[in-house]
Amino acid sequence: MKIDIQKSLKWSVTIAVITLVLAAIFSVISNAILEGANWAVGIMIVFIIVLIGVIFDIIGVAATATDEKPFHAMASDKVKGAKNAIAIARNADRVSNFCNDVIGDISGVVSGTASAVVVLELAISIGQGNDSPSQYVISVIFTSLTAAVTVGGKALGKTLAIKHATPIIFQVGRFFYFLEHRFHIKILKDTKTKKKHLKKKQKVK
Repeated sequence: MKIDIQKSLKWSVTIAVITLVLAAIFSVISNAILEGANWAVGIMIVFIIVLIGVIFDIIGVAATATDEKPFHAMASDKVKGAKNAIAIARNADRVSNFCNDVIGDISGVVSGTASAVVVLELAISIGQGNDSPSQYVISVIFTSLTAAVTVGGKALGKTLAIKHATPIIFQVGRFFYFLEHRFHIKILKDTKTKKKHLKKKQKVK
């Protein structure tokens, strides 16, 4: 298989920039919400961040596990979102990279930072200062619990993603269709269709 080094390098730089921007946005939003919030709200925020990571992990796995053939039948019947689902299946490597690596890693880092804030708020609420033995115990328990929920959620999510890859990607395709036709935001381009179109043009010439 021939690897396009220039194309791969361009994608790597693009995804690195996207990661930088998204990580900054996630951090700013989570810090803004957690600032002044009590520990109960903080715990809820942490698990929402974990849930986001799990959902995107499911999408990433489903993208690699799905087959585009069922979507071709839907597209021929003009089902909304079918063409977008085909584009997802054909760009499975990039979708998986974005969902599993970019969003997954950002969620892990941000949830860890948010957990530290929650632990401090919880320690203060029970009358314990910073660096107290109670804070250490709370930190170990909460960090372990967050890690367990993250890993357990992703394990369950992977099973669901593999078994129900087609309906999951179809729903994502419908969401992409909605963004494209309502807000004119195109998430993915079907590169294979473009290549075929170019080849036909070359043959005509």
